[in-house]
Amino acid sequence: MRVLILTHGTRGDVQPYAALARALDLAGHEAVLAAPAASASLAEPYGLRFVPVDDGPNKLIDDPQIRSAIETNYRGLRGKKIALEVMRRSKPLMSQVLADMVTAADGGADMVVHAAGIPGQHIAEALGVPAVPVGLQPVWVPTATFRNPMLPVPLPRAFNRASYLPIKLMLRSFSGITDTLRKDRLHLRRRGGRHDVLRRPDGGPATVLQAFSHHVLPPRLDYPAHVHTTGFWFLPAASNWAAPTELTDFLSAGEPPVYVGFGSMAGTDPGRVGRVVAEAIRLAKVRAVLAAGWGGLQITDLPDNVLLIDQAPHDWLFPRMAAVTHHGGSGTTAAALASGRPQVLCPFVADQPFWAARMHAEGVAPAPQPQRRLTPESLAEAIRQAVTDHAMAERAKRLGQTIRAEDGVSTAVKVLESLT
Repeated sequence: MRVLILTHGTRGDVQPYAALARALDLAGHEAVLAAPAASASLAEPYGLRFVPVDDGPNKLIDDPQIRSAIETNYRGLRGKKIALEVMRRSKPLMSQVLADMVTAADGGADMVVHAAGIPGQHIAEALGVPAVPVGLQPVWVPTATFRNPMLPVPLPRAFNRASYLPIKLMLRSFSGITDTLRKDRLHLRRRGGRHDVLRRPDGGPATVLQAFSHHVLPPRLDYPAHVHTTGFWFLPAASNWAAPTELTDFLSAGEPPVYVGFGSMAGTDPGRVGRVVAEAIRLAKVRAVLAAGWGGLQITDLPDNVLLIDQAPHDWLFPRMAAVTHHGGSGTTAAALASGRPQVLCPFVADQPFWAARMHAEGVAPAPQPQRRLTPESLAEAIRQAVTDHAMAERAKRLGQTIRAEDGVSTAVKVLESLT
């Protein structure tokens, strides 16, 4: 079976799809991963077939105005205006991304697996093969159990299912460029329901993969049978990766440290975030490994009990930590869960507050520390609690065992095999 996998976004968005491609290859299938060119380093160590596509909306990430809005989770009238501006500017950028993905399909496929935010169903329709949308966050399939995690405002429970409508409207905002793509590149006719990522061309429900664990969602879920919540998809550290001597020496020199890293999330003032983190570490009296990451967490004059690194594979690093402090992205949350270590979540935007609230509800993290309100004192207290609360450590250990046992990516492969 030849599977074309279409995705986009930052490294954390692409990595689970690389894990799926690797699992398909190991199961004897042929996977082709089409993703931003900057993600090629994820594919190379595993020998994955990789097709680079245009960076598209990734080019907007460093825009100061957008970073400023991210710091407030697009709250207030100004934040909403910027969100609409991001959508407006993303449309022409996505046009080239989708054109590149059509080119990636030139070799044909027996199935198209695509990020739910990528309208890959049109490419699958042109090929005459099934399209399987994937959600890395529980925002694509409506449920009455909890409100849309992307909405930063509380709602009465009766409106939970309706709260997912903005996601559908967001996808429809790209209908102009996808209709042009259907006509000019894919030679498909217009038809009703063509922009509904959750429906097949015949109107039936599409098979959906949700690459996260039901064990960390609220109880009494009501997802339909065609929606498969498989567990998280993990990409193990490449066999040729070796920890730098500086890192291994630091780990062996004392008690397990606390990890602090916010990925690409450091807002408009990474220096301020760095100062808050440095002072919190001093107040908490812990050793720490700080990951600068893409967001450029900036810290100077590091004391001897702190090591600054660029990055390291989470599945190698996190189990060696006393606690994991991060921004709450789905990929980092998954890796922290699998490590069995307590967490401290400092969310910025989108689904990050949802994961932060869920980790606290599961008892594996203190109360969330939103970055717009982050202070050295509050962060230090959260770190102290994560490091010293033995009940929290035990809950994190047990939940980590459950998450690892799911083997979500193997479950996903079995679901895909059942469709052929």
